[in-house]
Amino acid sequence: MIDQSRAVWCKSSRSGNTGQCVELALNIPGVTAVRDSKAPEDGTLTFEPHTFRTFLTTLKSGKLDS
Repeated sequence: MIDQSRAVWCKSSRSGNTGQCVELALNIPGVTAVRDSKAPEDGTLTFEPHTFRTFLTTLKSGKLDS
């Protein structure tokens, strides 16, 4: 289990007042943690940093657009 007790959660500056976005914690050694900003108590997903960067690159490329 990964200790997330000292996670510093960041929300996108593009997030509206409704808070409908995800938050990232980048200060946990070896992982990028992701959670739903509306329901942080529901848990987190963790990714190896390389895997998360690849995911973001794929999103930005438009390859996942329908």
